[in-house]
Amino acid sequence: MNSNLYIDTRGKAPHPVSFTEAVIDGLAPGGGLYVPQHIPQLTIEQIVSLAQLPYAQRAALVYKAFAVDLSSEDIDALMEKAYGSNFDTAEICPLTTLDANTHVLELWHGPTSAFKDMALQCLPHFFSASAKKLRAEGKIDHDFLILVATSGDTGKAALEGFKDVDHVQVGVLYPDGGVSDIQRKQMVTQTGGNVRVWGVRGNFDDCQTGVKNVFSDEGFAAALLEKSSTALSSANSINWGRLMPQIVYYLSSYAQLVAQGSVAAGDPVDVCVPTGNFGNILAAYYAKRMGCPIEMLYCASNENRVLTDFINTGTYDISHREFILTPSPSMDILVSSNLERQLFELTNRNAQAIEGWMTSLRTTGCFRVDEHTFSQLREAYRADSIDNETCLASIREVYLRHRYLIDPHTAVAWKAAENLRGQNPLIVASTAHWAKFGANVYRALHGLSAKDALPAEIASLTGCQLNQRIAEETDSTVPRGLASLDDMPVRFTDVIDGTPEAIEQVAMEFSQGR
Repeated sequence: MNSNLYIDTRGKAPHPVSFTEAVIDGLAPGGGLYVPQHIPQLTIEQIVSLAQLPYAQRAALVYKAFAVDLSSEDIDALMEKAYGSNFDTAEICPLTTLDANTHVLELWHGPTSAFKDMALQCLPHFFSASAKKLRAEGKIDHDFLILVATSGDTGKAALEGFKDVDHVQVGVLYPDGGVSDIQRKQMVTQTGGNVRVWGVRGNFDDCQTGVKNVFSDEGFAAALLEKSSTALSSANSINWGRLMPQIVYYLSSYAQLVAQGSVAAGDPVDVCVPTGNFGNILAAYYAKRMGCPIEMLYCASNENRVLTDFINTGTYDISHREFILTPSPSMDILVSSNLERQLFELTNRNAQAIEGWMTSLRTTGCFRVDEHTFSQLREAYRADSIDNETCLASIREVYLRHRYLIDPHTAVAWKAAENLRGQNPLIVASTAHWAKFGANVYRALHGLSAKDALPAEIASLTGCQLNQRIAEETDSTVPRGLASLDDMPVRFTDVIDGTPEAIEQVAMEFSQGR
């Protein structure tokens, strides 16, 4: 089988590249994103049969369908490493049915208790294998610095996935004051000799824009290569190697529903995803393109509702939009990187249109798609946004009704799904364990507003102590990795500006061992 090649959403890459090259490069030349030339098709029988396999073999089968340019044996071995005892359940991402027609896809059973583990326990293995292959072919002879902008969960998952990987350093930038206490502690206590973490003065968009600008600085790339024999790469979902593992769990979840008798093979389901950067819901779209009977995709936003407004109007406008801190900080995003891939697909892969819209967004903070593209968007998506108070009320409501505790991001998806859903069985993507956001979960359970200060006794507790308190009240458990954070020494305390110059300075120092 010939390998599937990858093309650039903005049409600036001089030629298509292999999967291994797309993973190593992360971003296409000129700022575009790589997508596969061909989306493989699976029959309903092939999708349903996934339920008969362990999760690692399900993932391997999907990668082979995409004709990844690694050997079948290598793919099998890498997936066994990615999805094993590092997850707290052999199911990897189990489905919990809360009523006859609503199924919660639990994506937080990995080592950092967030859905990013589903990709970032996989990507480092494929990154290393890709680098090894390209070195053997004489295409590269340098090391890599992976720069990651995070709204809270990607950072820790990337640090954990890439720690102590040979020939790789990983540096993470997070918005100082813009993540939960547990998320911050997870990052600043990270072990590993090849990791570094910086807080950034500003919000996530400042982090993400700063990192993107560094990636597009050819002068810095040349200097980094000359001084440190190091090239930049990405573990954000701009990297196709981050997005592709997420396709697997939507195919897998459909197979599970059929196996347990909740859906007849071939019958449609709908999927609701809490999303800020559009990667997780885009993976569901690609699963649909591959043949999974997903009928409608529900995009759930928090008060940073730029995606909801875009899906409902066809205009993407952040020119005068306020950035709002919410109880669901991993969705506090205004510039949704993966929307570019979605628009590329909906325009029948019109790179010229994508380049024009992305240029307009960069220069004016706004773009509007044409009527045909908007019509295509509305065929695939519905969207709703959930305010802070409704988010917390939904946590309490779900707990009281089902004795099931969800985090604020899942609560946003739950409520949006209630508002949007039709008659089809529904999969709600649960993207993080509740204990990553204990303060707001406590507020929710005790009927407090998102703006209310915690009672003095509660405010004096550390995040780990508060989680233990909640666990005792609700007969829940706290994952081991989150329960032990108070005992971990803080390694990283630096806070920097989010300018390309500041990021480039610390990245260069890190690459040189300073």
